[in-house]
Amino acid sequence: MKPRIAIIGTGLSGLSAASALHAAGHEVQLFDKSRGSGGRMSSKRSDFGDLDLGAQYFTARDPGFCRAVARWQEQGWVAPWTPRIYQSRQGRLSPSPDAQPRWVGTPRMSALTRGLLGELPARFACRICEIFRGAQHWQLLDADGNLHGPFSHVLVAVPAAQASALLSAAPALATRALNTPMEPVWAVALGFSDKLPTPLEACFVQDSALAWIARNSSKPGRTAALDSWVLHASSDWTRAHLELPAGDVLEHLAAAFAEVLGQPLPAHAEHLAQRWLYARPAAEQAFAALADPQLGLFACGDWCLAGRVEGAWLSGQQAAREILDSLRDPA
Repeated sequence: MKPRIAIIGTGLSGLSAASALHAAGHEVQLFDKSRGSGGRMSSKRSDFGDLDLGAQYFTARDPGFCRAVARWQEQGWVAPWTPRIYQSRQGRLSPSPDAQPRWVGTPRMSALTRGLLGELPARFACRICEIFRGAQHWQLLDADGNLHGPFSHVLVAVPAAQASALLSAAPALATRALNTPMEPVWAVALGFSDKLPTPLEACFVQDSALAWIARNSSKPGRTAALDSWVLHASSDWTRAHLELPAGDVLEHLAAAFAEVLGQPLPAHAEHLAQRWLYARPAAEQAFAALADPQLGLFACGDWCLAGRVEGAWLSGQQAAREILDSLRDPA
């Protein structure tokens, strides 16, 4: 059987691996429970424009990732974002000294994963709930009872808690994934008919229910009828209010936003809220990917590294290398 590789998850880590494996001449098949690619890099379409509710931007440090970002910029998938960035500490606003280059997908964050997906075969709205091995090959069972396969290798590229359940055939991998705690984050978007009178376009927040504020409409390529803002709660506040109704979350975080700005907010024309249960790993991990080459079972994700967008891409690249090595040395 010619190697056929299943990849569960079309976030950046899964697509990073898929691109590398496809470039090496191998057949891949992607699966995702959502209706489109992106994972936490997906964008939310709304009445007040496209919103980046998950990943807000990314930085590039690793030389290989820097080269990839340069290629993506040439293809028009990403662009630099240079917001007027502030920090809020003990109720006081001041310009942030953090001047590192920041990148965003354009015209929305999901443009990057859509570009990487290209024409690769993918099944969306397909929740894989079990991976099991037949006589020689892997089969996948989805939530509707359909079987997919056979596959010689399977790469699980979903959040750690979900990965652990899918990796039950490799208990050592499942345990490492299970022991990788993830932080939750409530995200809120607000749209105002008139532009808020503040120079602030992004802000790191401390001593507040909020951790991050961004003027979404300040990002390159965004077109919106409203002045749109995205607010991220701190993980501590989110854990304490995990089951709070979305309307109450909106009220609390909007009030915290007004406190940071030091001015009352006008009535917002539009709003929405989203809870990310697995927003980022609680601590940096010592592994870039998980692998059981003898079984042909692998896992990757930003949770394998430091939780950044760059970490997701690097994890996918490492998983692809592990799979390619196992193909070269099947013993």
